[in-house]
Amino acid sequence: MSYTLDDKLVIAISSRSLFDLEEENAIFENDGLEVYQDYQLSHLKEPLGKGSAFRFIENILAINSKFDDKLVEVIILSRNNAMTGLRIGHSLNHYNLPIERTGWTAGTPVSRYLDAFKVDLFLSLHTEDVQEAINSGVASGLIIPHTPTIDGDSDILKIAFDGDAVIFGDESEKIFQAKGLEAFIENERINAQNPLSKGPFFKFLKTLSQIQDKFPVESSPIRTALVTARNFATHERVLGTLRGWGVRVDEAFFQGGVQKYEVIKAFGADIFFDDQDSHLVHTSKETPSAKVPHKS
Repeated sequence: MSYTLDDKLVIAISSRSLFDLEEENAIFENDGLEVYQDYQLSHLKEPLGKGSAFRFIENILAINSKFDDKLVEVIILSRNNAMTGLRIGHSLNHYNLPIERTGWTAGTPVSRYLDAFKVDLFLSLHTEDVQEAINSGVASGLIIPHTPTIDGDSDILKIAFDGDAVIFGDESEKIFQAKGLEAFIENERINAQNPLSKGPFFKFLKTLSQIQDKFPVESSPIRTALVTARNFATHERVLGTLRGWGVRVDEAFFQGGVQKYEVIKAFGADIFFDDQDSHLVHTSKETPSAKVPHKS
């Protein structure tokens, strides 16, 4: 019987998100594929540095050690060709990362293969692939490069999410953008008993919550946080929606417009997802961060 990904939480990630390939990418852009490939092969045994999403991937893969059957699959999907993937393989072995599946498309858009691999979350530094993934209904984040890699002994996976346009739909955010804060708050009060629509990260958060439910609360290897610019006057609709979905969020912060980066740093997030550059420009200085684009 063939192996199936249907019952797994599947994360696809680009090689540049997992490893620090900025120097190598500059060689590719300045000198072309042949020089880039020669450079990678001549440095084959030198492990690559950790990329922005490394800690997130390391901790989410660690969840598998607590079960007889894997719950999480991570797949490297890259626009590189297979030959340049040799160095990636050596780096995976160096860090003992149990990633068994890869795809090398030699320039073909990676996004067209997400459905074939049953992908629940896609992380990349390639804007076009991330946008196409979001357009097709796959949770996706554009990794912000040059963000620090978290080091430490904790093996608890910590993920922070923005609310509107990430976990939830963007209808309420559009009211805020068009009519201002007062109209937004009034809309949320009027619709306090009406659930918010599902955003691009609903399915991913729901799956994480189902994994969390397999553990006692105090010993779960996953911890999630909602960090929203909403103020507490709008909390009833937010929390009622999460309760109605049966989704668990461990910590929730209603910032009321205060910058998010200090709370996210204090939470110790392995990764933070938001749709607004105004937040990400600050969070990415301390915390690996990814932009969630709007559907186009």
